[in-house]
Order: sequence, then C-alpha cells, then structure tokens
Amino acid sequence: MHGFLRESGLALKLEHAQVYRAWSDALGERLARRARPVRFQFGELAVEVESSTHLHELQNFTGEAFRAEANRRLGDERIKKVVYHLKR
Repeated sequence: MHGFLRESGLALKLEHAQVYRAWSDALGERLARRARPVRFQFGELAVEVESSTHLHELQNFTGEAFRAEANRRLGDERIKKVVYHLKR
C-alpha cells in the first residue's frame, strides 16, 4: 500500500492535506477562511490571505505562533517557514 501511494503521488498529497488541516485547525474556523494554505513544498507553506490587514497581522505578529501550533498538531516540525501573499 505504501509503495502504491508513493508511486501514484497520493502520499505527497496526503502529507500536504495533513499540513493544510493542521494549519486551518491552528487558526480556527473564522481566520482559516481568510488565510488559506495553497502550497507546501520543502518545508515552506504558502498561505493566501484575503486582506492586507490580515497579511500584516500574520507576517508581523501572530504567524509564528500559528506555525508552531500547526507543527504541534502535526507532531513534528514539518512546517519550517510560512510565506504569505495577498489574494488577487
């Protein structure tokens, strides 16, 4: 089963889904709707943010705490860095 998941690419998608879920759970339902993960690669989580206010808050104040909480939920330090960009 593990071989099939790895060869089909599903293992990577499942890992990403775990990271996305941990991030959303760490933020809580309300904020998670405004700061959605869009990509996870090489330990870097890209998050699309709905407003410049939330972007500023996450980049400068609360983002590191949310990253730490998401990693706590994952049980490891999988998310090394979070980068934020404003939704277009």
